[in-house]
Order: sequence, then C-alpha cells, then structure tokens
Amino acid sequence: MNDAQLNQSLMAINQLLLNEQNAKKISGLNESEVAEKQSDDLEAALSGDTTALKSELEKQLSSVSDSAGSSLDSLSQLNVSSLFSLSNPGIPFMYNVKDTAEINRIFKRADVKALMPRTVGVFWDVKSDPNVTPGVDDIQLNFLEIGRNGKPLLTGEVINDARLDYDQFARPAVSMQMNAAGSRVWAKVTSEAASKTPQGRVAIVLDNYVYTAPTVQGEIPNGNSQITGSFDIEEAKDLANVLKAGSLPAPTRIVEEAIVGPTLGEVAQNQGFISMACGLAIVVLFMIAYYSSGGWVANIALLFNIFFILGILAQLNAALTLPGVAGIVLTIGMAVDANVLIYERIKEELRAGHKLREAIKKGYQRAFSSIFDSNITTLLTAVFLYFLGQGPLKGFAITLIIGIATSFFSAVYISRVVVEWITRKGDESKVSFESAISKLVRQRGYFNFIEHRKKAYIASFAFIVVGFILIAFNGLNLGVDFKGGRSYVVSFPKPVVATEMKIALGSSFENAGTEVKNYGSSNVMKVTTSYLIDDDTDKADELVKNNLIEGVSSFTGLQYSADDSRVDDQHFVISSSSKVGATIADDIQDSAFQASFFSLLAIFIYILIRFKKWQFSTGAIIATVHDTLFVMAAFGIVGAFGVSFEIDQVFVAALLTIIGYSINDTVIIFDRIREFIGIGTSHDQYKVFNDAINSTLSRTLITSGTTLFVVLVLLIFGGEVLRGFSFALFIGIFVGTYSTVFIAAPVVLDFDKEAVPQLKNV
Repeated sequence: MNDAQLNQSLMAINQLLLNEQNAKKISGLNESEVAEKQSDDLEAALSGDTTALKSELEKQLSSVSDSAGSSLDSLSQLNVSSLFSLSNPGIPFMYNVKDTAEINRIFKRADVKALMPRTVGVFWDVKSDPNVTPGVDDIQLNFLEIGRNGKPLLTGEVINDARLDYDQFARPAVSMQMNAAGSRVWAKVTSEAASKTPQGRVAIVLDNYVYTAPTVQGEIPNGNSQITGSFDIEEAKDLANVLKAGSLPAPTRIVEEAIVGPTLGEVAQNQGFISMACGLAIVVLFMIAYYSSGGWVANIALLFNIFFILGILAQLNAALTLPGVAGIVLTIGMAVDANVLIYERIKEELRAGHKLREAIKKGYQRAFSSIFDSNITTLLTAVFLYFLGQGPLKGFAITLIIGIATSFFSAVYISRVVVEWITRKGDESKVSFESAISKLVRQRGYFNFIEHRKKAYIASFAFIVVGFILIAFNGLNLGVDFKGGRSYVVSFPKPVVATEMKIALGSSFENAGTEVKNYGSSNVMKVTTSYLIDDDTDKADELVKNNLIEGVSSFTGLQYSADDSRVDDQHFVISSSSKVGATIADDIQDSAFQASFFSLLAIFIYILIRFKKWQFSTGAIIATVHDTLFVMAAFGIVGAFGVSFEIDQVFVAALLTIIGYSINDTVIIFDRIREFIGIGTSHDQYKVFNDAINSTLSRTLITSGTTLFVVLVLLIFGGEVLRGFSFALFIGIFVGTYSTVFIAAPVVLDFDKEAVPQLKNV
C-alpha cells in the first residue's frame, strides 16, 4: 500500500523500534550516514523497490571487515528495524511464518497502534501462496482501509448467496449476491476503488484473516459480483463458503446494555387500549340492541374469547406487540362474525316456520360450514406466516392461530351451551334473536350487485392506478423499520413524553420515519430517524444532528450543550449517536412475501377442493390482492394531500390483518352461493349470485360495521402514533367488504363460461 499517510506511519514505527535497539558503532559508517541509509532503505522498502534495498545492504556489508562478521546482524538492524529486516527481500511485508509472532507483538503495542492511522487495519493472509514464494512458507501482511469507527465497510450479513461459478474463460470463480442495503454500499465502494490509479482492491476478511483481495474492474451497482483469479475448484468452493459463513450467526458478547422503553410509549398505549375498549363496549351494546337475547349470548362468548386469548398468551409468556394487537382485532371480528352468521341463520329458520328449538339446531348446523371454511382459510395464512415468517410476522401468526382456535370454540360451542341453557323450557322459552332495529333492517330493498360489477372494476382499477402513480412520483414514507436510520441518545433534566416528542420532531425531519423511546430512564430518550439515511456524507450527519437539536430545543425550550456532563434546567445533551440497520431486514421482507405467496396458494387449493371450481379460488385470490393494492394506493393518495403515514412493521401487520379479513368475508358469501346452487333455486347464475349476496348482506354489514366502528374509534382517539395503523385497518376492512360483494363474486361469474345471463334486470 503506497498511501503517503501510511508510509509516514511505518517510517515512524521503524524509527521507534530503532531507537529501542542498542546502537553500535560500525567502522566505516558514521551516525549521519547511518541515518541517511535508514531513510533511503525504508523508502525503498515502502515503494516496493527491493533491488535498491538489496544493493544498498550489500554495499554496506562489503565495507565491513571480515573481523566484524559477527556484527552483521547488528548492522542490518541499524539500517532497518525488524519490521523490515524480517520481510522477504523480494516482496515487501512478506514474512516467514516463524516470524509472524514477532510482527504481531509489534503491532499489538499501544505506542505502535498510536502511530498507525485510525482508518488502517493490519491483517494476515489466511495461508501462504506457493505461486509467489515457491518452497518457502511465507505469508503476506496486509494494510487495509477500514471505516472511521474501526468497522469494515460491509459485513457478511448483507450477502444473500455465494456459490461456485465460472468466468468467461471457463475458469473457476465465485458469484456473490447482496441484499438491497448491501448493494447500495457496495456500489459506492466499488466505484471509489475502480476510479483509483492503479485500480483498487477489496479484501474479503473472515476472523481477521484475508482470504482474497480481488482488483475492482468497475462499479457494481446491483450487488451481483463475480470474483475471479487463479482459483482451482476447491479454492473457489472454499471462498464461496467463507462468504456465506460471514452471514451466519456467531457468538456474541454484550457491549452495551440499556432498558429501552416501548416503541409506542405509555401515552400511545393507553390511548390505543382505551379506544379499543370503548369501541368494543359500543359493539357489545349494539349486539344487544340488534339481537336482543342473542346479543347477550354473543357478548358472553366474546368475553370468553378475549379471556382465552390473553390467558394463553400469558401462559406462553408472549410479548404483546402491535402486530399481536392486530391479530386480536381480527379474531374478535371473526368471533362476532360467527355469532352473527348463526343468528341470521336462526332467524331465517324461524321465518321459514320452524319452532324455536328446531330453528336453533338448524341455524347452528347450517352456519357451521361457513364458519369452518372461513376460519380454515384464515388459519392457512397464519400457519404459513408462522413457519415462514420472522420477527413481527411470527408474533402476528401466533396470536392469530390462538385467536382462530378460541373464537371458533367460543362462538360455536360456548354460545351453543348458553343458548341451550336459556331455551331449556323448550319452544315456549322467552328468547329472541331479533329486535325492532333488526326488523327494520330486514325491510331493505333488493340490490342488483352483479349488474354494477363493471363500474366497480373500473373504479377500483382507476383508484389503484392513480395511487401507484402518486407513489412512483412521491414515494412512500418508509420508516426506520424498513430503511434503518441515525440514532441519538438525548438526555434531559426531567422526564419527557416519548409520543409528544415524536410528533414534535416530525417537521424537523421532514416527516421522515422517526422512533422515540425511553432509554434507561424517563429522562433519557433514544431518537432514531430515517431522514437522509441514504446519504452517508459527513454533511448529512451534521444536518440531521442540527435538525434534531433544533427540534428538541423548540419542543422543550431547552438549549443544547456539547458538554455531556451539563444536563441542568436549561440544557439537554446528546450523549451518543450511531447508525442502525433496518428492523425489517431483507430476510424478514422476503419471508413475508414467501409466506403470503404460499398461503394464497394453499387457500386457492382449499377453496378449489371445497367449492369444486377454480373460478371460486381465482375470485378469492383476486379480491385479496385487490384489497392489498387498494390500501397501498390509499396511502399514496392521502400522501399527495399532505397526510403522510409512516410505513413500518405496524403497516405490515395491518396488511396481514386485511388479507385475513378479506378471505374470511369472501368465503362466507361463496358458501351461500354454493348452497343456493346446490338447492337449485334458479338456473340463472346471475340471479343465484345476486340472491346469495343479498341474503348475506345483513351479516356482511353488521360484521363489517362493528369491526369498522372499533377501528374508527381507534383512528380518531387512538393518538398520532397509532394513526397509520388505524387508517390502514379502516381502509382495509372497508374495501374488504366492498371487494367481497363487487369483486370476488362477480369475478367468479365472469370467469365461468357456463354462467350465461338470462335476465338483464333482476
């Protein structure tokens, strides 16, 4: 390495070592000549001019009398220290293996480390190269550029895959692929290395040993690289394994410990739980008002369901995260839905002339298939998320699996036990499943949904296209979970509310994703923002810090102090700063996509088996994809109007909830369509579908309405931190209901060539 700063450091180290040696006067050389020779020899060694170094040493040695032969070694030490005298004369910094211990002792010394540049690390090759020094067990010492913090430019965790490959001349090589975050840094590193003259090299280091240091031919923008050289097949395989091993888990040690407060903050948690409790209380009152005695039974089953979910989670010592809360919201909606299905069926049987006990029996029997199918399809999603998902996705899946089991049990069996008990007197029991409100709703008109399906197609397509065009131009407000960010520990003289501080810093960071947590105590906050995270320059670091200082000063009225010990009534300090990676790493994102894909495939197959037609499976999948795209488009559209919701792991949880809700809703209507087709009420498929949708419309509106109401209360009163989560759920549940009626069922008809319309107006 010929860097001027490194050369000066090595010269200083050489002089330090020489000063420690016992100087011996050699006849024929005075002190000034010795110093001059030292400088010339060292320059020659550093520049790689080994011929000059060798000839100069030979000249000096020849001038010494034979009687001084015993002092030849001392003469060599006078010219250059052991750092250079032990080196192979033909190759700078190539040492015999037996001398590596001496060189290691030199570079481990504190005074030697102080002379080395902070951005340079010392690393040995992992093994000797017989092609460079045949027959000699020599090993190369490398001086590598490292980051200012002493860390490598990239670590193995960014490598997705590495494998044996062949170059254009059919010689063994290694192909390597990086994730998105690594690709960005790799493009910058390779661009800088390729622009040097001569072209720079990039070293691959594992366990502080250099395995190879290939020359960079040009910028590599996409993270797909090929490492070529004089490898044989086994060496290429070993290198590929080394690259992959760099991303494997390794033993860890605690270098920092702190108690970090919850992401939401205590205030946001209280707002969220109070809002959900109020929403559920209103749902409980609505069920009583709409279903009379049956509403009381449904509420008892709902309370049992919540009790079971929280009890099982407590038994498992599971941490309740916001994705977990989303799973509970979904299962509560499904539990209410199951009771609504049963009661609507019971009312149908009563209107058909059956006695009370018989109507109850048939109602539970006929609702069972709908409840079972809808729960199974949602369970398939949860199972694949559990086995393929990671991080927050797995937590969502666990909560959802538990919730599906408990809601099914409480709605089908516990409610049945209670209903049987209150009707123990037989058909004369004073039990009602209908109220004045439900009788009024029953008098609604008949709507031709199928006739308006094309208008719905056009409206949905237009909305999604507009939303994604706006996303393409404006982007989404990706939070710290997706992008990573700069993190600062800020100390205050008195406690600060994390939620309020997060909101206050929004404008300072141009509404970029920001997290504010308690850090160790209520007086210390950890602020992490994705603002300017793609800019690695010192100028960007300074700008983000200045904006933080300005925002905190405006929020608290305190002044910033650069002195860490000065935290008083007028000042706050920034104790430390660092850069953090994305919480939702590429592997978590990939696992989410894999889980979603396989769950949709499993749902497709299950619906195909249950409904005997691929058109039903296709309709369900299209409606689910439609709902997901619709929600993302909604975020793009509201963002164009200045309403910027953060896209983080909470948003992912909301999307998963929407998928589960959409499938659940769709399968229930499909079940009624299958029933109507089975009893042959009409040969006109269009009329059959319309009848099925209209007959389940009360159940659809009640279930969607109650769930929407809970989410709406959360959206309005849940606080700013929960706003994005609530908005995504609100749009998703609304569009899930809409797509079931206007997208899923009509798509089945449009794909079914046998469904020829016989009536234009029904």
